[in-house]
Amino acid sequence: MSSKKAQKHIEPESQESLEAPAEVPAEPFPAAETVQAVSLEESEALKEQLEELQAQTAEYKDGWQRAVADFQNYRKRIERENGEVYQNALAIIIKRYLPILDDLERALRSRPPDLAWVEGIELIYRKLQAILEAEGVKRIEAEGQVFDPNLHEAISQEPAEGHENGKVIAVVQNGYMLGERVIRPAMVRVAQ
Repeated sequence: MSSKKAQKHIEPESQESLEAPAEVPAEPFPAAETVQAVSLEESEALKEQLEELQAQTAEYKDGWQRAVADFQNYRKRIERENGEVYQNALAIIIKRYLPILDDLERALRSRPPDLAWVEGIELIYRKLQAILEAEGVKRIEAEGQVFDPNLHEAISQEPAEGHENGKVIAVVQNGYMLGERVIRPAMVRVAQ
């Protein structure tokens, strides 16, 4: 009996040692293939998601760069248009003062030398000329130049000795430019 008891006692222990507990896996790494497959699937999904986000980021960046470029172009266009509006308004105002300048020039050409008020007219003429020059107005030099229809307006063609054909022989009314723009062409007589 003592041997049976010893066997019985040993047997349950050996049966317990042969049977694996439910918590401990039979293999050392039973889920290695499953973990690997899940990791590959997740990795592929993450790669796809990353590529989608990178594409979306590139699209947003491209849109942002276009918006910035459009805004810069808009700003430049507005600045250019404002400059043109200013130049047009300035040209209109200056055109209104040019007849006064012409009248002062005529008055100074036919002035009597002994009157004191003539110096006042000359002073007014010089001030008006200085204001116009400060705004970028310059007189078109015409006398002795080759006739240029962009700068001159011919009121007559006359035979003139000592002058080549097509040269300006006299200026009837001075012409003026504002920057590179003609605001009034010079009225001239041209040699024939």
